[in-house]
This record gives sequence, structure tokens and C-alpha cells, in this order.
Amino acid sequence: MSSSETEPSGRLHGLDALRGGALLLGVVLHASLGYLPTPIWPFADEQTSPWATVIFFAIHLFRMTTFFLIAGLFAHLLLERRGTWGFIRDRLGRIASPLFGLWWVVFPAIIGVFIWKAAIDNGGSIPTNGPPPPPLTLETFPLTHLWFLWVLLILYSAFLLLRAPLAGMDRDGPVGRLVDRAAGALVGPWTPAVLGAPLALALWLTPNWMAIFGIPTPDYGFVPNAAALTGFGSAFTLGLMLARRRDLLGRIERLWPVFCVTALGTGSGAFVLSGGAVFTLEPITEPSLKIALACLYAVAVFASTMAAIALSLRFMSGYSAVRRYLADASYWIYIIHLPLVMAAQVLLLDAPLPWWGKLAAVTIGVMAVSLISYELLVRHTFLGKGLNGRRIPWRRPRDPALSPAE
Repeated sequence: MSSSETEPSGRLHGLDALRGGALLLGVVLHASLGYLPTPIWPFADEQTSPWATVIFFAIHLFRMTTFFLIAGLFAHLLLERRGTWGFIRDRLGRIASPLFGLWWVVFPAIIGVFIWKAAIDNGGSIPTNGPPPPPLTLETFPLTHLWFLWVLLILYSAFLLLRAPLAGMDRDGPVGRLVDRAAGALVGPWTPAVLGAPLALALWLTPNWMAIFGIPTPDYGFVPNAAALTGFGSAFTLGLMLARRRDLLGRIERLWPVFCVTALGTGSGAFVLSGGAVFTLEPITEPSLKIALACLYAVAVFASTMAAIALSLRFMSGYSAVRRYLADASYWIYIIHLPLVMAAQVLLLDAPLPWWGKLAAVTIGVMAVSLISYELLVRHTFLGKGLNGRRIPWRRPRDPALSPAE
């Protein structure tokens, strides 16, 4: 029997680990930007490699759709367990509060690294003749890498608003049974094509789309672009449906070879058509190429997402203390990592290391600093309760049954 079917009421350790892994891969993703042959990053290094582009493309292909699919599944389970008001309180505390509270720490740190790099380039003094910053508006507000929290809040709100009237009308369950049948029909080898169709249309309609960057992430402004809402919303919706049909996780797990082969084929094709390892920053303008690339990339996104879900169910369904710790720490690490990555890249600009040595040094160094700060400042404090829903005591109380008799 499938490991994902053995304990339908138990914790989904594999998906919990995968959600944490998706966040931790963000450290590698942003670290790789400094070593692309095509300079797109303000802290680009002289040491570059086409392999850095491969790493960036492969991670970016599936990381956030995987995260949002798992977020949708866990959101439905949380709502069932805590009810509507409990769900709202939890999401406000663990999603909205970190977004609007820690942004004021992260964004100034990012600006500080930019000023530091500008001073280095200016011979040690801060330049004073730079252009003024753009005014902050709803369209220009720099959400930075914390944009995913804002998109989560939008999707949670849509979920609750759409669910409320349906729940009132569906007292006998016909709508629910229809959704469950639709989920059963959706999950199969054809899933990437079905989920990819709306995303392909959204990408095709995106002006100035640069395919190497895939789904345009809504880093700026409070109104996400259509492609981001379509891709991440589709993944989130599938997660909601799977929460009602946990038995389908076993079907997904058994299809891991199909999803892996599909992801490898379509992902490789999309990579080549997007410009390959040494790409240009020119948007796709030729209509037939854009249509073909949008379709191929969209299928690759969901094939790789389903492959990641299937592999986690297949090989990580058991409990692991290390994976659980990293999954707990991943939220904090992702929130604080970007200015640390940028600072590490500046420090290593003149280091006598190959590109892969610098990439490894940035990744390992940032992970080490982030994990230490998590252990000392977050896990056992009120911050840990705010981010992870619980505060772990510094020392767990001993089991009275194991204490010696007095």
C-alpha cells in the first residue's frame, strides 16, 4: 500500500518537508543570480557559468507552484480543524503579521546592502547624485521576495469568500460530491496539461514576457499580474481539492515516473526555446514561438510540480527530526535570507574562487547564519510562536514517569 494512504489522518511529513524545501531552495535561487552569464543582478560576479542558469531555471520552474499547491492543501485542513474564525486568526498571525511586521526589517537591510555596494564602487564614499527613489504607491510598493505572503492572503480571502455561499447552499452535499469527482478526474498523467492550459494563455497574453524567468513574480505592487494569479491560484486550488480527496495522493505518488519524465522533457524543451544557458533579455515577440513556448513552459511547470509532490510522498513520508526542524526553520530563513545573500555576494566579489565555490560559500554561509539566528532568536521565543504557531521550550520537561522516585 502507498505510504501516503496508510495513515489518512496522520501528518503529511513528506509534503511538510517539501514545503520547507521549496522555501530553502529560494536561498540557492537568489544566490545563483550572481553567477549567470547574462548579468541581471546588481551584485553580478565576474565568475559565471552556464550551469548557474540551469540551476536557476530548474528551481524557478517548480518551486513556487509546489509551495502554493501544498499551501492550499494545508489551508483546507486547517480550516476543517479550527473553523472559519480560528483559520482567520491563524493566518493573520502567521502570514499577515510577518509580512507587514518583518518587511520593515528586511527592506531597509536590502537598501543598506545597495548603499554599501554603491559606496564600494564610488571609492569608499556614498554617492550623493543618484536619482530619487520612486514614490510608494499601490502599484510600486516593493514587496520584494515577501510577495508570496501577499498572494497567499489574496488566495485565502478568495477561498473563504467563495466557500461561504457554497457551504450554505450545499447542505446535502451535491456540490461537494461534484468537486470530489472533478478532483478524481483531474488527477492523472494529463494533470500538467489540464492545469497548464490557463497558465499558457496567461503567459501568452503577458506583454514583454521573458520566458527564461517563467511566471513573472509580483515583486512590486499589491495587484499581482494575471500570470502569477493564474499559475499560483491553479496550484492552490488543486491543493484545496486534494485536501478533500486525500486518497488521490496515493495516485499521484504512483505516477512519479510519468511526471518526472514529462517534467524533464518539457522542461528541457522550454529551457532551450527560452534562450538556453546564455540567454538574452529580449522578450519573446514572434507569435508562433511565443504560443509554443507558453504552452511548453506551462506544462513543464505543473509536470515538475507534480513530480516534486509525488517524489516527496514516495521517499519522504516517514518522520525525520532533521527534516522537521528544517521545515520549521525554513519560514524564518526565507524571510531574512535575501539581504544576507546580497551581502555575502558583495564580500566574495574579489575572492579567488570559481563560480561554484562562491555559490556554495554564499549558500552555506547564509544557511548557517540563518539557522543560528533561528535557534537563538526565533524557535524558543514569541517569534517562533508567531511564525510556526508554537514556541518550543529551551528544555522539554521530563516525563514524570521516567523521573526517579523521591
